[in-house]
This record gives sequence, C-alpha cells and structure tokens, in this order.
Amino acid sequence: MKFNLGTGSYHWVHRRWPRVSRKATLWLMPIELIGLIPLLVIFGIAQPDLYRTRMWQIGWDHRLNSNPAVILFAYANHTPQPNIPLIWSRTLTDFNVAISIVSLFFLLSKLIAFIMKVWWPVAATSINVALVVLYAVSVYGQVGRDHLDPRYPANAAWYFRYGCDFARPYGSYSSCRIAQSSLGVTLYMLVVYLLNLGFAAYAMKPNKDNDLMTDEDDDDYVPPGKETSNLEMQGMAGAMPFTPRTQAFHTLNRDLPLRQDAQRYT
Repeated sequence: MKFNLGTGSYHWVHRRWPRVSRKATLWLMPIELIGLIPLLVIFGIAQPDLYRTRMWQIGWDHRLNSNPAVILFAYANHTPQPNIPLIWSRTLTDFNVAISIVSLFFLLSKLIAFIMKVWWPVAATSINVALVVLYAVSVYGQVGRDHLDPRYPANAAWYFRYGCDFARPYGSYSSCRIAQSSLGVTLYMLVVYLLNLGFAAYAMKPNKDNDLMTDEDDDDYVPPGKETSNLEMQGMAGAMPFTPRTQAFHTLNRDLPLRQDAQRYT
C-alpha cells in the first residue's frame, strides 16, 4: 500500500528500517525481557488477591482511603454495588496479568519477525501504540485514585504516600513492598514501549530511501538511482573502456578477408 508524497511514493507497509531504529529495536529486546520477567512474577503471585484487599483495609484503619466494607453493606442492604476504585478491584489484577502475558507473546513474535525481516515499522508502530495505552491504564490503576468516600479522598494509594510502615503491625510489609514494586516495574515497561514506539514512528517518517520492499543491512544497501553507476564503475575497473568506435574497429577487424582465410587454415 502506498500513496504519492511529494515527488515520490510513500509505502505504508514495506518500509526499510533506518540504521538507528533497527539497532535500537534490536537492543531494546533484551531490555524489555529484563522488565517482563519480574512483571510476570509479580502480577502472577498477586492474583487473585495477595495483598489488594489487605492494603485497602490497612488504609481504611488509618482513614487514608475508603472502607472495603462498602461491598458487604451493599449486599446487606440489597443495594447496587458501588463503583469500586480501580486499584482495589479484581479487574485491575486480572488486567495486569493479561497484559504481561500479551507482552511476552508480542516479544517472542517480534523476535521471530525481526529475524525473518518481516517486522515492518507499520506493525511495530501499531502494536507499540496498543501496549503503551495498556500500560498507561495499568499505571493509572496502580497509582490508586480513591474518591469513593468523600470524607477520605485519596489521589494515590497510601503506601506510595507514606511508605509501608503502616503494614508492619499487620504482617503485610512484604506484600506492601510487592505492591510498590509492581508500579515501578510497570513504569519501566511503559518507558521501554514508549522508546519502541518512538523508533518505530521515526522509521515511518517519509523518506524515499526507506520506501523499499526489503529490509537489508545498511552495509549492503545501495540507494535508488546509484545501482547503475556502481555497475558501470565495476565494469570500467575490470575491463577496457567500451565506446562505439571500439565496436567499429572490432567489427572491421573480424570481417577482413585475409584474416578470415588465415583463421580457416590454422
């Protein structure tokens, strides 16, 4: 797929990676894996409810957020369930597990596609935009905005504002540290995907040298329009110059009668 852009044709799909973007994408893969492994572990052990409700209750005991008993009150009074803040909902826990698994799948797919040279910038841009959005939602949820109880509004979870000392008497200090670490690793992954997105977007920048059907190394790449001149230079280096006059002398020499008779009897 392409359309005219200026004097050339802009290719949406088959585009060549610039050297900077290609090298950066390659080096970001192990960096992405370094963050993805602890993320899978943290989100995996947090499911279904390693510390979520416990942190919610500790915050309420110190009047730092809403009361987790609102769920029981709703059941007891036969009233609709309130809109639970995202940080205290199981939705966020399951969401985090899902995006970590999706990230692993895309990392493996990207590695295979990169080796086979079918990891085109348009695919990288689309996938990284989606991952950036997913991780931004995860960061927003983990920060912990809780305005369910207007008496005790919280713009961030208490363990980010005051640390984990409140959790020591409850024997949940380690769980609190895991909750803090999950946000740190998620931010790390968000930065990685933002970098990936930036390099992919740079590769999508209009550039006639990138509008190619292949993705060869820069060392082997010959810009369009220069292939003919290179071939001519190689021909001049390995053979004598060829001109119309040279062709005429070769033809005249080949057609001389005495030369033909001499070749016939030798």
